Amino acid sequence: MKMVKSTLAILTAATILGASGFAQAGATLDKVKKQGFVQCGVSDGLPGFSVPDAKGNYQGIDVDICRGVAAAVLGDASKVKYSPLTAKERFTAIQSGEVDMLSRNTTWTSSRDAGMGLVFTGVTYYDGIGFLVNKKLGVSSAKELDGATICIQAGTTTELNVSDYFRSNGLKYTPITFDTSDESAKSLEASRCDVLTSDQSQLYAQRIKLAQPNDYVVLPEVISKEPLGPVVRKGDEEWFSIVKWTLFAMLNAEEAGVTSKNVEAEAKGSKNPDVLRLLGADGEYGKDLKLPKDWAVQIIKQVGNYGEVFDRNVGAGSELKIERGLNALWNKGGLQYAPPVR
Repeated sequence: MKMVKSTLAILTAATILGASGFAQAGATLDKVKKQGFVQCGVSDGLPGFSVPDAKGNYQGIDVDICRGVAAAVLGDASKVKYSPLTAKERFTAIQSGEVDMLSRNTTWTSSRDAGMGLVFTGVTYYDGIGFLVNKKLGVSSAKELDGATICIQAGTTTELNVSDYFRSNGLKYTPITFDTSDESAKSLEASRCDVLTSDQSQLYAQRIKLAQPNDYVVLPEVISKEPLGPVVRKGDEEWFSIVKWTLFAMLNAEEAGVTSKNVEAEAKGSKNPDVLRLLGADGEYGKDLKLPKDWAVQIIKQVGNYGEVFDRNVGAGSELKIERGLNALWNKGGLQYAPPVR
């Protein structure tokens, strides 16, 4: 009898944990519908990506992906609760089920995608690691940073990439690590380090928070590939597809010229077959995702297409004024590209 019980215990543990050792995702879609909101893991405060405003309302590209998922699933983009997470906390939070999805300027890498019980759903922002310095340091290139003291956020790919860059260029440096991006930026401002390194988008975001932002400059070098995107638990294909196609709907809408202002008119009167399929006026493509017929309409109407999301958060309509660059659509010189709805 003891052997039978032991065998059952082992089988039960294996079922719960799965081969990777992490808890299986389960039916996240059912969970979200039951609780009535999406629990979304975001950064602990990064302008342009996820940061609360004066009223405590979260804003940013990462936030808008969460809002898009809520609009698709629940018909209401406001049905999101946010969990601010440090770089060290983020993966444990999604692995444990504390959050339903992670949308937190997180770099897609092989080890994260294959060895942590997680899966990336797409790229919301193509980025790369750079360097922010005070102009009084008198450098114009990263290759002039030999012997520099560098502030780095712990638990990020930045630590490894900076090490690789300095070693390959025969340069020496002294790293100082911090748990949060704000701590890193404050240390640069207090001259505890010569340089702040992170994703370039994060450097622009941190610069505007400094007391004298014009005293600082982002150096021209980009030393790595940092494709940032949402993360879900491996093993729940339904939820993976929903989060993935939320971004794809935003991208396809921008390419087709469908915006938050004209989406309802386009759903009724467009003569473009691609638009009609995307907006649910032709076919039953929402059923494949276990979503309502107008799932994409709700995303676009309540959150916007990808271009609208980019512009208001980090682009021309924001304080950051970041150019589209690699994040332009594929037919505008960028890398952003989405499969069709059909």
